[in-house]
Amino acid sequence: MPFQPAWIAVIVVGLYLLSSIKILKEYERGVIFRFGRALQQAKGPGIILVFRPVDQVVRVSLQQEAFEVPPQDIITRDNVTLKVNAVIYWRVLNAPQAVVQVQNYYWQTQQFAQTTLRSVLGEVELDELLAHRDKLNARIQSILDQHTSPYGVKVSNVEVKQVDLPESMLRAMAKQAEAEREKRAKIIHAEGEFSAAQRLIEAAALLATQPTSIQLRYLQTLTEIGVEKNTTIVFPLPVDIMAGLQKLFEPASKAAGGSR
Repeated sequence: MPFQPAWIAVIVVGLYLLSSIKILKEYERGVIFRFGRALQQAKGPGIILVFRPVDQVVRVSLQQEAFEVPPQDIITRDNVTLKVNAVIYWRVLNAPQAVVQVQNYYWQTQQFAQTTLRSVLGEVELDELLAHRDKLNARIQSILDQHTSPYGVKVSNVEVKQVDLPESMLRAMAKQAEAEREKRAKIIHAEGEFSAAQRLIEAAALLATQPTSIQLRYLQTLTEIGVEKNTTIVFPLPVDIMAGLQKLFEPASKAAGGSR
């Protein structure tokens, strides 16, 4: 039996409705343009109806994404040339704004990241860049978020990934680190000498209170030398004996000089 016109219309309408069904995933939203005007609310997730050619849909992912900023040539405030790259973590919060406000929100966010990275790191010195990277990351993230929030993109985090220093700067930093280690070693050695001198002064003051203790210490030293089976023994001559001899010879030298 030939198809009736009514059945043909039903089949056409059914096929049209089936083609109008779109399925969006949990992390997707659909921005609907009806007669060229964007609807205020994005559709999805799940099943939505897109009646072509009246409606057009643009899929937008709400997942957090990360892209690596290519290495940028940066001159720091102390005139050091570097190559720095970073990783930007961002996501779309408002799908209609991301589609309507800018032509390509992904490309524009990437361009903002490159220019902001150069401008912020160019205002600091090399030591600050290496020592306070977390502070600089937070500052870059805040500036980027101010630029991207008008078109519905949220920059959640920025990480400066790698800083490439020239070879001459690496050698200079190595020399600086070596000099700093030598400085600390000399300071520690001097502090040790100072502490040892203080202890010797205290020990000398304590021995001076009991003269016999010096003789005991002298005998103990001889005992320690004998344990080592040494063939040579050095007898220390007290300094006060030399001072006494010098006082005895001083009058004789003066008399001899006066007779001349």
